[in-house]
Amino acid sequence: MAEILKFVRHGAGQITPKILAGVHRKLPMLKLEFAQMHAPKFPHLVEQLEFLADVIEDYVERADLEIPLVSVAAATFALVYAHRQVDLIPDSTPDYGFADESSVVRAVLIEHERDFAAFAARHHLNWSKITVKA
Repeated sequence: MAEILKFVRHGAGQITPKILAGVHRKLPMLKLEFAQMHAPKFPHLVEQLEFLADVIEDYVERADLEIPLVSVAAATFALVYAHRQVDLIPDSTPDYGFADESSVVRAVLIEHERDFAAFAARHHLNWSKITVKA
């Protein structure tokens, strides 16, 4: 997990306001893409990606400014990674195609758990359904 965490921290550090704005513009398309993922080995992945998309949306639209920008940047990186057409494990690989996306998302959720749990509480979302501890 340490290598994934290092990868996520580096990627989140590359997120600029321009990238954040671009991801925000693409959120409707990304949410649709994520909803169509078929990842039975990773049953929480779609819901986790949707949660991270909601974090970005609420931050950019100024509906929630309490969440730190570093957590928003990490969420943005996770969505960018999940959307990539070329990644560490091709999505078409049976059973394990979404393992890398799941690992990135899990690392983001664990690293920023306090911020995301507080966001979920403010928005009356069930954090236990989103977190990897479910």
